[in-house]
Amino acid sequence: MEVGAEAFARSLPRLRRRISRSVFVALDMEFTGLHSTLLQNNEPSLFDSPAERYVKARRSVQRFTLVQLGLAIFSKENSNKYVVHSYNFFLFPSTLGIRDVEFTLSASSIQFLSHYGFDYNKFLKDGIPYMNEVQEKILKQHLLAGTWKVCSSNADRDVLKKAIEEVTSWIATAKEEDTMILHDLNGYHILEVPLVLRQALENIWTEPLGDKKIMVKKVSPKHRQLLENSSYDHCQKKLILLSARGFTNLFQILVKAKKPLVGHNMLMDLMHLHDKFYRPLPESYEEFKRNIHSLFPVIIDTKTVTKSVQRKCQFPRVSNLLDTYAVLCSSILNPKGPPCPVIVLSSGCSRYAEKKSPHEAGYDAFLCGSVLLMSAHLLLCRSTDDAVEAEPSFSQYLAVLAEHVNKVNFIRGGVSSINFSGEDTPCRHPPALVVHVRGWPGLTERQIYQEFKARCHFDVRQLSKNQFILLSNKYKQVRLVLRDYRHHPHLQVSVYRHWRHSPSVSCLLQISGIVALWSLLAFALGGARSC
Repeated sequence: MEVGAEAFARSLPRLRRRISRSVFVALDMEFTGLHSTLLQNNEPSLFDSPAERYVKARRSVQRFTLVQLGLAIFSKENSNKYVVHSYNFFLFPSTLGIRDVEFTLSASSIQFLSHYGFDYNKFLKDGIPYMNEVQEKILKQHLLAGTWKVCSSNADRDVLKKAIEEVTSWIATAKEEDTMILHDLNGYHILEVPLVLRQALENIWTEPLGDKKIMVKKVSPKHRQLLENSSYDHCQKKLILLSARGFTNLFQILVKAKKPLVGHNMLMDLMHLHDKFYRPLPESYEEFKRNIHSLFPVIIDTKTVTKSVQRKCQFPRVSNLLDTYAVLCSSILNPKGPPCPVIVLSSGCSRYAEKKSPHEAGYDAFLCGSVLLMSAHLLLCRSTDDAVEAEPSFSQYLAVLAEHVNKVNFIRGGVSSINFSGEDTPCRHPPALVVHVRGWPGLTERQIYQEFKARCHFDVRQLSKNQFILLSNKYKQVRLVLRDYRHHPHLQVSVYRHWRHSPSVSCLLQISGIVALWSLLAFALGGARSC
């Protein structure tokens, strides 16, 4: 269930088989941070268009990295039963053959994950490497030119130094065909140590033995050349590349499989997938959408789906994925319909059946896929007057979810969701308010925000020297402020009217008025001369 760098390569064939047999795959990610506060005007806002929000999120994705990726593979067995294989992959940027990768840590995100028991030692010491296409191209060039290098830490250098000292001390007295064993080599060291030794010494040969061991043999330079040209050399360039690519190999398996990809509030997940495993995020928002749709033609965001369930069914208000799962597991929503699909965790994931593990990526991915199945079943039961089959197929579930496919939830912005297969549709917000300031010179957006913060959550944007626009996504808050500030001595609050309050419209009206006045004067003067 937990997969690090040491176990990843041997897990890959099994993962490929399970993905190919699955009906869909759910994922979740944990990051070193979400929204960078070091960048000016980078906070998400109700004023954001999708393109503006993308620019903000792109800056944050470029600064932060993944620490854990959860993958829940859902396979349908006989009857209405789904078996789930859920995995936690600890990830760490590749340090082989490319320039050293830098990333930022958000103190609040690190503290949050630590609170939920995240193991940072596994992230740092056994994280699976990964790279995108640009980084892979650079590594290929270095491998062909023989100029690759390892961006090693001091601890890594100590391991390499110790190995070199042991081998050089041994080789001075060893005879050809003599061998020695290097022990306790973890993760990347299994690849790095042989590469470094072969670069340093032309009369040795290395082979991995498993169990953290490497065999070193003394050979003649001629014999070494023959061995390097054989198909059994584990340090071949293609194998080095395969190892350095790491988790990107699994990403490419997912892309080729074209299985429906399920997530929850998954915009940032998709942006990190693109940036870390495919290509650096493009500047263009539309290009990003096209790329993601090409990689994953069927995307389903359970946040978008559950919004629909809440509207159509008597669904209690819940704030997170775990609570949504708990409500859907109860029978109160569909007491008379056919039973929901049976979702069974495989034996390797039984811990999730016994204990809740929120904000562990593999567990959240399992919740996400389960919420999808149960929501789809509920919508299917409510969508027709005819009796629903006792064992609906997954294609029937996809059909009832058709309006939500490729629509990813957009948190606090100008649209309710991002449509990866079409145009984004604007959403209806409560009317904007305009605040006219009298007798309080020099007020800032921050001060206006603090003024209204106690009553409600508004996003603020300055319109002119003494005017500010307020946006909320709750009608109740708008009505409350209009009522409470009706007689305020310094702040006059009213509903925003574009023709009345927009500086550009006001400017245009002023210019039009001036032009009209001059035209009238010219007409009057021209008429006077003619008399």
